[in-house]
Amino acid sequence: MSSTVTRRPAPEATRHEAAAPRRRTRVFALPEARWAAASLALFLIALPLQLTGAPAALHGPLYAAAYVTGGWEPAWSGLRALRRRTLDVDLLMIVAAIGAAAVGQMTDGALLVVIFAASGALEALATARTADSVRGLLDLAPATATRLLDDGGEETVPTCALAVGDTLLVRPGERIGADGRVLDGVSTADQATITGEPLPVAKEPGDEVFAGTLNGTGALRVRVERDAADSVIARIVAMVEEAAETKAPTQLFIEKVEQRYSVGMVATTLAVFAVPLGFGAGMTDSLLRAMTFMIVASPCAVVLATMPPLLSAVANAGRHGVLVKSAVVMERLGRIDTVALDKTGTLTEGTPYLVAVHPLPDGGPADGAALTEDALLTAAAAAEHRSEHPLARAIVRAARERGLDLPVAQDFTSTPGTGVTATVQGRTITVAAPPRPSSGAHDSAPNQLTACTRELEEAGHTVVHVRREGVTVGVLALADRVRPGAAAALAALRTLTGSAPLLLTGDNPRAAARLADQVALTEVRAGLLPQDKAAAVRELAHTGRKVLVVGDGVNDAPALAAAHTGIAMGQAGSDLALETADAVIVRDELATVPAVVALSRAARRLVVQNLAIAGVFLSGLVLWDLAGTLPLPLGVLGHEGSTVIVGLNGLRLLREPAWRRACAPTPRPRSDRAG
Repeated sequence: MSSTVTRRPAPEATRHEAAAPRRRTRVFALPEARWAAASLALFLIALPLQLTGAPAALHGPLYAAAYVTGGWEPAWSGLRALRRRTLDVDLLMIVAAIGAAAVGQMTDGALLVVIFAASGALEALATARTADSVRGLLDLAPATATRLLDDGGEETVPTCALAVGDTLLVRPGERIGADGRVLDGVSTADQATITGEPLPVAKEPGDEVFAGTLNGTGALRVRVERDAADSVIARIVAMVEEAAETKAPTQLFIEKVEQRYSVGMVATTLAVFAVPLGFGAGMTDSLLRAMTFMIVASPCAVVLATMPPLLSAVANAGRHGVLVKSAVVMERLGRIDTVALDKTGTLTEGTPYLVAVHPLPDGGPADGAALTEDALLTAAAAAEHRSEHPLARAIVRAARERGLDLPVAQDFTSTPGTGVTATVQGRTITVAAPPRPSSGAHDSAPNQLTACTRELEEAGHTVVHVRREGVTVGVLALADRVRPGAAAALAALRTLTGSAPLLLTGDNPRAAARLADQVALTEVRAGLLPQDKAAAVRELAHTGRKVLVVGDGVNDAPALAAAHTGIAMGQAGSDLALETADAVIVRDELATVPAVVALSRAARRLVVQNLAIAGVFLSGLVLWDLAGTLPLPLGVLGHEGSTVIVGLNGLRLLREPAWRRACAPTPRPRSDRAG
C-alpha cells in the first residue's frame, strides 16, 4: 500500500532524537553534594587565615564547622554500622580526623574530612545519574497507542493496557507502541535505538517492529505480539539493572577489607594506649603515644598513593577529549584484555554518504547519449531535495559538494519504503529502491542494471535507482563512512591487549563484513539485538576475559553495563549509553581509546610505586612508635612527608608528555597487560 504525501510530514527523527529523553539529577539536588560543598568552602576560608597568621579564634571555628558539615553523614553512618556491630573506613577516618585535632593537627583532619565528603558526593551523583538514564529509557515507549476495535472504530489506550493480539494503528511520525508484526501498510522505521542500524528500515506486512521505534511517512496496522513488560525496551532496562547488580560481589569484598582494617586499627590504638598504662606509664604519655599511632597509622598516604595517579590520568584524558567518570574506572581500564566495538556510530560515523554514481550507457535520452555522472546526480538530488530521508540528504549533500546547481522540482510525491518521484525540467524523475525480483518490473537494460546492483549490494552498499520517464538511467550507491583512524586505533588496541578486537553489531552481515575488511577485523558478529550483544560480552567474561565495550546507542547500553568497562562515543551517543558507560569520548576520536587504556596502565604502575613508598613509611613509623619513642612532630613530619611524596609522584601523569607516550604505546609483557 503506497500513499502520496499531500502535506510535509514532521522531519524524521535523528538518532539523537530517538534516544531516551534526558533526565538529569542536578548536582546540588543531592544532600551529599551540598554538605561536601559547604565543608570545602569552610576549609578554603580557614586555610588562608591560618597561613597568614590569623588568631586561632578566627580559623579554629571554621575548621570545626568544616568537620561538622563534611563529617556528620559518614559519622552517623558509621555509628549506625556500629549498632549492627560492624566498622567501616569512613568512621575510622572521622576518628582519625578527630584524633588529629586532639593532638593539634586540625588542618590535616579537616582536609581528610573534605576529601571523604567529596568522594561520597561523587558516588551519590553517579548512582542518581544511572537511575535517571534507566528511567529515561522507559520514556522511549509512548504512553498511549491507538487500538483498532472490531467494529472499525479507534480508541486511545495506555500502552501498558495493550494485550497480545491487539491491533494498533501507527500513523506517520508516531512511535510504535508495542513489539509486534505489521499486518498492513508500507513505511520505514527508525530502529537505531534497538538495532543500531544507521538508516530507517523498510516495513511491510509480515515484518517485525519494536516498541519505541519511530514510524516513517506511511501508516501501519500492527498486531501486538508481546506484553509491555516483555518488550525489547523493557528487557534492555532489566538487563542494565541486572548488570549493575553484578558488581555487588566486588563491593562486598571491599566492605570485608574495610571491616578487618577498621577492627585492627581500633584494637591496636586501644592497645597502644592501654598496655603502657598497665606497666605504670603516665596517662599523658600513653595518650600521646596512642594519638601519634593514630596519626602515623592513618591511611592518608595509602589513599593518596592510589588517587593522585588515577585522578591525574583522568584530568589528562579529559584535556584530550576523554571523560573518565571516576578514578575507579581509570584503574579498571588498565585491566582490560579484550575489546568489543559497535559498528554504526562507533567505528563508522553513523551517517550515509554517496560513494558511487553509475550512469547506464543504454539508459540515456532518446538520442542515445548516456547521462554524465554530474547530470545523473543533479537529476536525483533535485528530485530528493524536499525529502527528509537520510539517503535523500546524503544525495543532496553530495551534489552540493560537487558544486552542482539543482533545478526546482515540482509535483513531489513520496512512496513510503520505496522512494520519491518529482518533475525536474519537464521530465519525471524517480529515485527509488531497486525493484523486488517478484515485481516483474521492466527495464531497458536489465542485465547490466542487475549486475551493477548486485555488485554494489554485495560490497555492502545501499543502492538506489534513478529513473527518467520510467527508464532506469543510473544507479547510486551509498554507505556509512569509516571513522578516520579506525584501523590504526584497532591495531593499537590489538597491541595493548594481545588479542584481536571483535565487532558486535545489529547491522546486516554484508555491511559488517565490508567494514571488517576495511579495518582488518577478523571476528564479526552481526545481526545482534541488544540482548545478543550483552550475551556475547557475558560469554567472554565467563571465559575469564575482561572486556572493554565501545558503543554509542541505546542498543549498546546492556553490553556497556555488562562489560568490565564501557566507553561511549560522545557526539553520536544516546543519553542512556552516555550514562551507562564508564567513560565518554567527547570528540568521537577512536585514537583516544587505546591512548586512555595505555594511560590507565601507566597510572596503575605509579599506584604500585606509591603503595610501596607509603607502605615503607607507614610500617617504619608504626614500628618506631610501637618499639621506641616516636616524637609527635617527627611522626607528623614522616606521615605528611610520605603523603607529599606519593602525591607529587602521582601528579606526573598531569604532564603533556604522559599523553604523548600513551598515544604511542609499546607492547608490554602479558603479566603487566593483564594487571
